[in-house]
Amino acid sequence: MNPSAITDFHAALGQFLNYRLGLQITESDRPLYLAVTIDTYKTFFQEIFVQEAVKIYQVKLLVYDPLKEEIVEWKN
Repeated sequence: MNPSAITDFHAALGQFLNYRLGLQITESDRPLYLAVTIDTYKTFFQEIFVQEAVKIYQVKLLVYDPLKEEIVEWKN
């Protein structure tokens, strides 16, 4: 696993969890998604550690293609 990728993931996950907590307090019915590029999803998000973190923390993902500027998949 790339050390900088895991550091970026830790930062993004922490921010996601804090935002989700804030939304639960103010707008409990609003879902929150973590946006990731299709390339990142196909590589980094296939790592067992990352998959377990996504599962345990119940992270919803929005997978997008930055070149086509389109959403590829919503993952609940």
